[in-house]
Amino acid sequence: MIGEPARPGVKKYVLFDVDGTLIDAVDNQRRVWRVWAERYGLDPDEVHQVALRTRPMETFAQVASDRDPQECLAALHELEDEDVRSGVYAAFDGASELLDALPPEAWALVTSNYEHRVRGRFARTGLPVPRLIVDAASVEEGKPSPAPYLLAATRLGARPQDCLVIEDAPSGVQSGLRAGMTVWGVNAPAAVDGVHRHFGSLREAVRDILAVTSRSQAATAPSPNR
Repeated sequence: MIGEPARPGVKKYVLFDVDGTLIDAVDNQRRVWRVWAERYGLDPDEVHQVALRTRPMETFAQVASDRDPQECLAALHELEDEDVRSGVYAAFDGASELLDALPPEAWALVTSNYEHRVRGRFARTGLPVPRLIVDAASVEEGKPSPAPYLLAATRLGARPQDCLVIEDAPSGVQSGLRAGMTVWGVNAPAAVDGVHRHFGSLREAVRDILAVTSRSQAATAPSPNR
């Protein structure tokens, strides 16, 4: 049944969003967009509000339609890479405990960012890096398309219905739902539309996420009498 992800005899996989779910990058993103907006003589607050709802190329189309979008993107990438090198990052409470406890083959990252930045942020926060990262370069269509999460399931050798998605944002929640997966929301004061379970923080979800994977491991473990 949807919302009850563990079923007897079925291995469970956990797919995590990164920014806003495992790593608190709100201030970093706001700072990057502020510097970018100031370069183009735009209102930083207005640009940031648009950027929260859209992907970069869509943001440029709305706030800087008279500019070369590739030039805009190059400037944004430059600022984001510099932020990874010099910015201050923090993992959400519970992230390290959770990821360290999960079997390496049973979880992955599905992010709208790029893998080199994710690895840089994880290195800064001390979080373990999984074997699989599906990033913006991995798919032609990003969230809310189901493509990123479906690709992660395929590469893990998992069925969509055996995947638990952990997300914080509406676009990511829709991506997971459209992929036919169970979706739990974290780090938001109110539940995002469509989530099967809502937790106010990642810390509150840790025990339940580990319980799901623990049950699936127990169900699929070979009998000692065999």
